[in-house]
Amino acid sequence: MTALSTRPGPCPPVPEPRPDLGHVSTGLLERGPALDLLAADAHRAVNGSGRLVLFRAPTGTGRSALLDAAAEIGAGTGMRVLRAYASPESSGAPLALVRQLLGLPHDPGGPHDHGAHHPGHESRLWQSLRDHAARSPLLLAVDDAHLADRASRRWLAEGARRLTGLPVLMVVTERGQYDIAPAAPGLAYSLPPGVVRMHAVAPLSRPAAEELVRTALGPDTGGAWVDGCVRAGAGNPLLLRALLDDLRAVLPHGVRAGSAQGGTERALPEHCAELYPGGFVTAVSWWLRSAGEGTTAVARAVAELEDAARYDDGECGSPDGSGVLGTRSGPSLDDAPYRGRAPGGEFSCFLSELTHTDPDRVDGWITAMTGLGLLRRAPGTNVPRFAHPLLRGAVLDGWPRSDRQALHLRAAELRRRRGHGAEAVAGHLLRTAPGSAEHGADTLLDAAAAASRSGRPGAAARYLRRALDEPLEQTRRARVLTELGELEFATLRAGGIPRLTEALRLQKEPRERVLAAVRLGSALAGRGTPRAALDVMRELGPLDEEPALARTVQTASAFFSDHDPAIRRAVHTRLRDRAGHSPEGISPALHALLIRYDSTAGLLSAESAVRQMRQLLSAPEDPLLVPYLLGTAAAVAQWADASDDAERIVGSGLDEHGLSPLHPAHRSLLDTRLDTAAARGRHRWVLEETDRRARVPGDSTRTGASNLLAHRVIALVECGRPAEAERLVGGVEVGAAGNDREENRFLYARGVLRASTGDHAGALADFRECGRRQAGRDVENPAVTPWRSAAAESLLLLGHTPEAFALAEEENRYADVWGTPRVRGRALRVLGAATGGRRGLELTAEAVGLLRNASLDVELVPALITHGLQLTATGQSRSARPLLREAATTAERLGSVRLSNRAELALSASGARRRNAAHTGRDSLTAGERRVAALAADGRTNAEISELLHLARRTVETHLTSTYRKLGIRRRLDLPAALKTDTPKPT
Repeated sequence: MTALSTRPGPCPPVPEPRPDLGHVSTGLLERGPALDLLAADAHRAVNGSGRLVLFRAPTGTGRSALLDAAAEIGAGTGMRVLRAYASPESSGAPLALVRQLLGLPHDPGGPHDHGAHHPGHESRLWQSLRDHAARSPLLLAVDDAHLADRASRRWLAEGARRLTGLPVLMVVTERGQYDIAPAAPGLAYSLPPGVVRMHAVAPLSRPAAEELVRTALGPDTGGAWVDGCVRAGAGNPLLLRALLDDLRAVLPHGVRAGSAQGGTERALPEHCAELYPGGFVTAVSWWLRSAGEGTTAVARAVAELEDAARYDDGECGSPDGSGVLGTRSGPSLDDAPYRGRAPGGEFSCFLSELTHTDPDRVDGWITAMTGLGLLRRAPGTNVPRFAHPLLRGAVLDGWPRSDRQALHLRAAELRRRRGHGAEAVAGHLLRTAPGSAEHGADTLLDAAAAASRSGRPGAAARYLRRALDEPLEQTRRARVLTELGELEFATLRAGGIPRLTEALRLQKEPRERVLAAVRLGSALAGRGTPRAALDVMRELGPLDEEPALARTVQTASAFFSDHDPAIRRAVHTRLRDRAGHSPEGISPALHALLIRYDSTAGLLSAESAVRQMRQLLSAPEDPLLVPYLLGTAAAVAQWADASDDAERIVGSGLDEHGLSPLHPAHRSLLDTRLDTAAARGRHRWVLEETDRRARVPGDSTRTGASNLLAHRVIALVECGRPAEAERLVGGVEVGAAGNDREENRFLYARGVLRASTGDHAGALADFRECGRRQAGRDVENPAVTPWRSAAAESLLLLGHTPEAFALAEEENRYADVWGTPRVRGRALRVLGAATGGRRGLELTAEAVGLLRNASLDVELVPALITHGLQLTATGQSRSARPLLREAATTAERLGSVRLSNRAELALSASGARRRNAAHTGRDSLTAGERRVAALAADGRTNAEISELLHLARRTVETHLTSTYRKLGIRRRLDLPAALKTDTPKPT
C-alpha cells in the first residue's frame, strides 16, 4: 500500500467534555465500558488522533448495536459517519467492503476501473479517505469484518497503522467465538497495541438478563418464567430479545404474570412450536449459520442425543436407568466410559467420531459454550446438555428426520464397535429407520432380555416393539410377539391380547400352539372374559395324538373357568364324572383341581386334602402340568395351616420352573405367597410386596378389585393406617354379576376396613355380599373367606344377637369339617361371643387353648381379647388381665396396631393400668439378654452359651425366660424371627 503523500491539516481541538451517553445506552445493558471507550476515542479522533476500535464478540451479543451506538456518538461529536456491512455475498469482490465504506461505486470494466489489484487502486482509495477527512472528522463504522474479502481486511488493518494524526476513528466489529472449525486470524492480530483498542463483548450477566426479561414482560412476571427465559437466552441479547418478542406475541400478559399475582401461572413453553411465528428459532438458526458447519453438526448431535432421552419412556438406556446427557433415560452416554470428563473426555471423542470433527476442537467448543451459558454440565456426570429445552428444540428445528436417523445409526455402530452393551446400542436403533442396521433385530432382542433381567419391563417392551419392525422369520416373530404380549399385559390396561392373538396365528407346531393359546387364554381370563379364554382353547381342536398337550389344555381351561361360577361348576362336574369312569385319564394336576374344589365346597377335611395332595405331588407328572399341580397344592396347603409346605411349594413353582407372568399357575402361586404371609401376621412384608407389585402401571388386575388390593387394605388396617386404606378402596367399583373371585376377596377386605372405622352396617353389607357371591361359586370353607364370623361380629355390635348366633353356628359347622385350629379357633371365638354366659366363656376359653397350642398368634390375639372381655364382664377382672396383657404383647410383636389398640382398651376396661411399652419388645432386652438370645437364635445350647459367656447355666436359663416373656414367644425356634422384628410402640 502506498503512503499518503500529504496529510490534511489538523482539526481544531474540541474542548467540550465527554458527551452525555444516556440516550445512546438505552437498551444496551452492561455496555458501559464499551460506550466509555467509544466516547473517549471519538473525542481523541476529533482532536486529530485517530485509531482503530475493534469489538470482538460471539454472534448475538450486540456487536451491531455497539456499532450503532458508535455512529450516534460520532455524530454527536460532529463527526461524519461512513458505514459498511460485510456479508458472505460480497466477499468475492476484492475491496468491495472499502468501496462500500467510502461510497465509491464498483463499475467493473469502466474507464476508471483498473482492477482491484492495480498498483494505484489502493492509493486512490486512500486519497478518497483523505478527501473525506479533510472536509470533517470521520467515523468509519464497519460491521462483521470477518466476512469481508481478504483485500478489504488487509486495507483496514494497514489503514489502522496510518490513522495517527488523522481525525478518523475506525470502529470495526468481528465475530470472536470458539467454533469447531478454527477461525481465520482476527483483524488486529498483527497490529501493535498503540493503534488498536480491542474490546471483548461479554454475554449479559444474570441480573442484567433478568432485568431485560422483566422490562419486556412486566415487573410482575413470575420467577419461574424469568429463570426459564434467562436460561433459554443464555445471556445472549439476540436470543433473549427474540424469545421475549415471541412470548409477547403468542401469550397474554396475565398468563405470564399469574404466579406473582397469586393466580395460576402457565409454565414457560418447552417446545418451539409454541413460539411461532418463530423469531427465537430464526435467531438460533442464524447463530448456527454463523458458527459454521462443524459447530452446527456437533450442536445438533448434542441436542438430538439429549432429545432422544427426553422423549424416552423413562426406562430405556443404561441398566441403572441413567441416560444421555445427564437425563434419566435414553440411548445412554451417561454410563462409563462416557461421563463428561473435561477436557479430553471420552464423550468428546465419541462426538468427534460421530460428527467427523477434531476431538480437541469438540472438547474446546463444549467448554466455550458452557462458559457462554448455552450448555450446562449435568450434575454428577459432567455430560453437556443445553441450558433449556427451547434452546435444544431450536437447534433441531428444521433438521430433517432422515439426518437424525442417520446420526443414531452412526452412534449405534460406534458403540457396537466399542463393545458397549446391547441396551446402549439398541437405544440408538430405536430411532433409526427399520432395516437400516446390520443385525438390528439381534441387538434389540438382546437389549430386551437385558432390560427384563434388570426389572424394567417398559424398556423391554419398547425394544421388542421396535424389533417387530425388522425383518424376522415367522417362528421368531411369533416368539417376539408372545414376549411382547406378556409385557404389555403387565403394563397396559388393554395391552397384550392383540400381540398374543397374532402370535398364536403364526405358530404351526402343536406344542407351541398350545402354549401360545394358554398365554392368550390367561390374558383374556385376567381381563374378565373367561368364556373367550375357553373359546381359544376349544379352537385348538382335537389333540388325540398329543395326550400331554390335551391334558394341558384341559387343566388350563379348568383354571380359566375359576373366573366364572357357572363354568367352574360345569367344568368340575365333567372332571368328576371322567374321574369316576376312567380315573387313569385324569392327571395329578386335574385330580388336584378336584381336591381344591371339594375343599372349598366344605366337602373335605384339611387332613384328607393335604394327604391326597402329598400323594399327587409324589406321583409322576408331565413337566407341562407340574406348575398347575404346584399352584393348586400350595393353595390347599395354605388353607390347611401347612404354611411351611405352602411356602416351599410356592418357591419351587416360581424359582425352579421359570413361569411366565401369563402362565395360569403364576398368579395363583403369587397369591398363595401373599395369603401365607398374611396368615402369619407379616403385615409389613405384605405392604412391601403389594406396593412392589402395584407399581406396574395400568394393570387393572392390580388397580381394581383384586386379591392384591384386598391384602393391602387389610395390612394397612392392621398397621393402623385406615385412612390410606380408605383412599385405596374409594374409587374401586365391584361388578354386579359376582363372577370374579378376586372381587369377593375385595369385598371381604373392604368390610374389614369399614368395621375398623366403626361403620358396622357398611361392613355387614360387604360381608353378606361376599358370602352370597362365594355361595354362588360353591365356596363354603371358612379357610378361604371367613365372612360368616366377620358378619356375626358386626351383627353383635349392631345388637342383632340371634342373627349373629345363627351365622356363628353355621361357621362352626363348616370349621369342624375342615378341622384346622385356625378356622375352629376363630369360629369358637365368635360363637362364644354370640352365645354369652357361662357357655360363651367355655367356648372362648376353648378357642384360646386351641390357638395357643397351634402357635397361631394372628387368631390367638382376638381370642384372648374376647375371652378377657367376657371375664371382665362377669367380674373376673383379675383373671382377665394376664390374658389381655398377653394379647397386647403379642399384638405389639406382630406389628398389629389395630389389635394392640383393642387389647389396650380391654385392659383399661379390666381396671389395669396402661402397660409400659418399654417393658416389652426387642428394645426392652438388657445387654445380657441380647447376648444370650443372639447365641440361642444361632442354635447354641444352654451349655454352650454358659461356656462361651462364662455364665452359670441357671443364669442363661433366667435370661432366656425373661427374653421369651418380653418378646411374647414361647419357644426357642421363635427367637430368630422375634429378634429381627422391628416392633412398633403401641399407640
